[in-house]
Amino acid sequence: MRRIRSVKRSVRFPVSSTLLRRLALASIIANVAIVVTGGAVRLTASGLGCPTWPRCTDDSYTTTAEMGVHGVIEFGNRLLTFAVGIIALAVVLAVLAHRPRRRGLLPLAVGVLFGIPAQAVIGGITVLTDLNPWVVGLHFLASMAVIAAAYALWRRIKEPDGPVSPTVPAPLRTLAWITTAVSASVLVVGTWVTGSGPHAGDHGAARNGLDPTQISQVHADGVFLLIGLSVSLYFAFRAVGAERAARAAAVLIAVELGQGVIGFVQYFTHLPGVLVGAHMLGSCLVLLATLGVLFATRERLPAAPPAPAEPVAEPVGAGA
Repeated sequence: MRRIRSVKRSVRFPVSSTLLRRLALASIIANVAIVVTGGAVRLTASGLGCPTWPRCTDDSYTTTAEMGVHGVIEFGNRLLTFAVGIIALAVVLAVLAHRPRRRGLLPLAVGVLFGIPAQAVIGGITVLTDLNPWVVGLHFLASMAVIAAAYALWRRIKEPDGPVSPTVPAPLRTLAWITTAVSASVLVVGTWVTGSGPHAGDHGAARNGLDPTQISQVHADGVFLLIGLSVSLYFAFRAVGAERAARAAAVLIAVELGQGVIGFVQYFTHLPGVLVGAHMLGSCLVLLATLGVLFATRERLPAAPPAPAEPVAEPVGAGA
């Protein structure tokens, strides 16, 4: 009887799939927002506004009046990490409260939750290493990994629990994975470009030593390859009648072109802060659009209903 009562208490406030999906979407938006605000920290030269970590100063966990606006900006970004973490925790609790319990959701939700403090620790290391450009780049890429996990969770919530079935031929799934790998490499090289440029996050921070013109050309070449692959995917999906995948590829192409325009304009206008911030937002959108294409190449089928229990035969003479 106690066990029955505990089960009833655990499902007294069940979470609907709609609410769960909205929370997962909020997690995506929050993680994208903290990338953009983190960019604002760097673009305003506030990267060392709080010169140490986890405290803001040796004597205080919060910013002080003497630290000025740079301290406020840096400390504000640190506070946003707690907000993002609270949303991720809410998603985990919602997954646990959802009925029926969905296999596959909890690992993704926990991955996002633990990814946020891990990303915050890397952010702290960037401060302790005086904004080492390689660590700053790793900080950005860690955020991309958390966003990818949050997106996977959001997509998984609306899927049934059956086996995965491809919606396009195997060669096109391979091409989609290659496109995803190229998209990831473009993001990585983009951090190298940033590490060679003028926006170090602090006027005294070191640069990575790469030639800005040469590494920017490598980055641009990767973007051209990515757009070419995306266009190829679009026409290939159309050719096999995979309209959902073709629409996802069209969205990816549009995002890439917009991001490419911002990239070229910022390069030839000597990297104004506003455009660099927009380019960081565009990087998040490119990642999400790429994942959208990848998820469109497969679908999850409904789970098979449980087999009916076999009737248990009564032993002969049991009723005697």
